[in-house]
Formats: sequence, structure tokens, C-alpha cells
Amino acid sequence: MTALSEHVLEEIRELPAKYPQPRSAVMPALDLAQEEAGYLTAEAMSEVAAALKLDPGYVEGVATFYTLFHLQPIGKHRFYVCTNLSCTLRGANEIVEHVKGAIGVHEGGELSKDGLFSYEEVECLGACEYAPVMRLDHRYEKDLTPNKIDSLIAERRSPATPSAVELPHPALRADLPAKRGGEKPKPKPRARKRKSG
Repeated sequence: MTALSEHVLEEIRELPAKYPQPRSAVMPALDLAQEEAGYLTAEAMSEVAAALKLDPGYVEGVATFYTLFHLQPIGKHRFYVCTNLSCTLRGANEIVEHVKGAIGVHEGGELSKDGLFSYEEVECLGACEYAPVMRLDHRYEKDLTPNKIDSLIAERRSPATPSAVELPHPALRADLPAKRGGEKPKPKPRARKRKSG
């Protein structure tokens, strides 16, 4: 029995053609494996290595280097809460404490009793203007409050909740304002230089 489905293995085998170097396909391949299995087992990493025709040690090295890959079970819904300076100044530490209390865990990486949730503090999500911000189910959640956290958890505990849809980073989404509170600022007209003479 294999750790990964034939469908995922086929997707992984097709990845190297999209990159100048076959080794560049390791991260997206590991992401596909983790998406299917929930975390990366030794068997899944070996299957990724075989599908990409790479050394298993190299694949494992990539998986253990990057914190976005998990070698232990994680919650079906994982909160990646930014605790970098901008988010911390706007209340990220309080958000972390609220997330921990709401899902019933004491530290990052711990799995909630129902297996649905876990959280991790991350250094930066590149969306400082929306601080405090986090990523949950491939979506950026911005301007976080305890009430918003409670709503997000309730939605995921509800059996009627549709599965998450992957959306691009907030800065790339056309429906989000460029800055808090409105449209992109209009460029200022350039002042003309006076001729000295």
C-alpha cells in the first residue's frame, strides 16, 4: 500500500517539466503530498523522491528545513498567526492567546482534542497593512479580533461549512483595498521644474 494516491503521484511526476531544474519541484511536490496525507510521513517523502527521481535524503532535507512542512499530525484547520512587529503592535499576542483558548491547546503544534485545529506562530505573512493577520485554510484573514476568531472556528466546526477555497495573497486580490479604509491613492501630479536663467 502506498502513502499517496496514484492521482497525486501522477501530479508530482508532471511537476519537473514546469521548472528549469527538477529539484525545484520538491517543494510543490511535498505540498501536494502534505495536502493529501495531512502531514509528511517517511513513506510519503520516499514516494515523492521516487516520483521525482531524486535522492530521498534530499527530499527529507527540504521537508525538515521549511516550517511549512509538518512531520507530525496537525489539525485539519491550522492557524498560522503572524507575530512579527506590525502584527504584534496591533494585538497579535492577544489573538494567539484567544486562538489557543478557543481551540483548547497550550502551545504551537499541539492538536486540539477533536483533531480539527492546531496553530503556529509565524514570522511574517507579508500583509502588514492588514495586521493582525493570519492564514487559515489557504486564506488570509485580516484585521483579526477575538469575535472574528470565534466565527472562523464556529464555521469550521459546522458540518455545513464548504471546504476552503485557495485564494491569492490579499495584496493580489482585486476585491481588497490597497490600504486600510479605501481605494488606492491617486498619484500626485508631478511639479514642473522651473528653468533657471
